[in-house]
Amino acid sequence: MLDSLFFQRLNTPLIQVVFLGIVSLCGPGMFNALSGLGAGGSMSANIGLIDSANGALYGCFAIVGFFAGTFTNTVGVKYTLTIGSVGYAIYAAAMWVYDRKQVSGFVVAAGAILGCLASLFWSAQGSIMMSYPEEKNKGKYVAIFWALFNFGGILGSVIALGLNLENEAGGVSTGTYTAFVVVMLVGVVSSLIIATPSNVVRPDGTHVAVTKASDWKTELKGVLLVWKEWRMIYLIPAFLASNWFYSYQFRVNAVYFDPSARALNDTMYWGLQIVGSLLIGLLLDYQGMSRRGRGLVSLGVLFLIVMAVWAGGFAFQLTFNNDYHNPIGWKDDSFGGPFVLYMFYGFTDSLYQSYLYWLMGAMSNDPSLLARYAGFYKATQSAGAAISFGIDAIDIPLRWECLICWILVFISFPLIAIVANNVTETNENIPEIVGSFNDMESISSSANEKTYIERTHSFRA
Repeated sequence: MLDSLFFQRLNTPLIQVVFLGIVSLCGPGMFNALSGLGAGGSMSANIGLIDSANGALYGCFAIVGFFAGTFTNTVGVKYTLTIGSVGYAIYAAAMWVYDRKQVSGFVVAAGAILGCLASLFWSAQGSIMMSYPEEKNKGKYVAIFWALFNFGGILGSVIALGLNLENEAGGVSTGTYTAFVVVMLVGVVSSLIIATPSNVVRPDGTHVAVTKASDWKTELKGVLLVWKEWRMIYLIPAFLASNWFYSYQFRVNAVYFDPSARALNDTMYWGLQIVGSLLIGLLLDYQGMSRRGRGLVSLGVLFLIVMAVWAGGFAFQLTFNNDYHNPIGWKDDSFGGPFVLYMFYGFTDSLYQSYLYWLMGAMSNDPSLLARYAGFYKATQSAGAAISFGIDAIDIPLRWECLICWILVFISFPLIAIVANNVTETNENIPEIVGSFNDMESISSSANEKTYIERTHSFRA
């Protein structure tokens, strides 16, 4: 009886999202810390190699990501999450091998492998995070996940800072890579504690909709339906922008700061991500306004903050170029301003991406559909990252990279506003399409399905 009660408490959406955040802390969170050190922690002379690896990573991610929801819905979210988390350890191991043996081919190959596996990871992650909570808690649960996920960035940065505090040689120590690999492997094992959706019960007693396993052909048809969803099409510029800036920001960290300052920047970059996600999550779930009102007000606040930060970033970028050869440390007098700006880069990143997750979660409660949405989002996001790392690899002036980032995120806001303006108060009365593409066809003649199609596949002025 006690065992049954114990597992019942473990299988609540909150605990499952916490477990998901811990797995993400060990995998993509640590990867973010490694990437944020600049050139994967290596000396700036290796930036070209890391750009090539990241190009392969995000290129594969973009291709596989569009079909990741198919894999998730067929294999199941739990085992998809485990398979996907393996790629992060492989990538960190490649960095370790390069540090010891200079095997550049392994780094690029590891990037491609990670791109394929990470697309599966994030599809499963999106399905869990957006479908498990009650509608009134979706913003908070995104915030909780994002906070835990980015604690991985902090942990990785603290490890790097501790191991490289007196290092002025340019690259991080070999022990740094070893620590990263170990933590990432812990994440792989930890993913096995995630419960299957059929065992998850919300606090109000409702169950998470359980997706029926379907064949690959049926699931591929479901992927095509996402391309008919006007809201997802409108969000493509936002999806492209949401990771585009990483190549620029991490390059600035590698060029402008010395190793110890980079690690400190990285720590606070991910620390402000936690603060940003918690603040936007609370605002998005504030019950004093309608869901549409919360979405629009939050978007207005987000726009003002993002524009102010990028304006400051562009002004800062005008003060140095790609060939900057006097990296500053955290003890230098000129460190303060750039340090604060870099922290706010992380702050705005969390605001922007948390908002996009909330917006997609407001579009449906169906785990299978949300898995496809998450796959589409991460695929498009990674396509943008692949392009941006390709641009960075050809070493164009950093001021132009900065301007491109700013313009792209600016363009995304009017289209996000159109989608936010069409958010409904609830999706609970809309039938969840938790079966297959054929299930959708079989109920298409019903009045409820007619309402569903009208509400999700047509523009409402």
